[in-house]
Amino acid sequence: MDAATIAGLLADPARLKVVAALALGAGTIEEVAAAAGLSLKDVALAARRLARAGLVRRDLHQLELLTDRFGAAARAAAASAPAPEPLSADPSEAAVLSAFVRDGRLVSIPAQRSKRRVVLEHLVRVFDVGVRYPEREVNALLAVWHPDTAALRRYLVDEGLLSREPGVYWRSGGWVDI
Repeated sequence: MDAATIAGLLADPARLKVVAALALGAGTIEEVAAAAGLSLKDVALAARRLARAGLVRRDLHQLELLTDRFGAAARAAAASAPAPEPLSADPSEAAVLSAFVRDGRLVSIPAQRSKRRVVLEHLVRVFDVGVRYPEREVNALLAVWHPDTAALRRYLVDEGLLSREPGVYWRSGGWVDI
């Protein structure tokens, strides 16, 4: 069974509640109904569909969630997923960025200055050249990347990538895509 099929099965609220109740320890149709706030009929219908799909084992009134099926589907989906696009055409920059940026978020601010500079040059691209940003807007743009907006602002200014006057910032360095 693939992850998309599992997601489709769990898109139904009743089936999702049944799976949740089973995952939390319910073991009979009656226990699932009580835990999920569903009628016995709704639990029986959802359990039958989940059993046909191979996610639940039914034995009269006993139900068992086959959790290994979820893990197997997740591993298969991860194995078949395409490799992520490199964040830079330069292999050394791409290596640094892949170590510190995951799913469009900065997982940590590099301690080493050279690596931090690579990350900051990537990050400064969210600021348009020639636009002055109030500090509140700078914080909002940086918060998308990392919760420590004050540190990122300070590093960007210290590295000459952003310039600052009281309460106003603008892009003053880094590569510009044309």
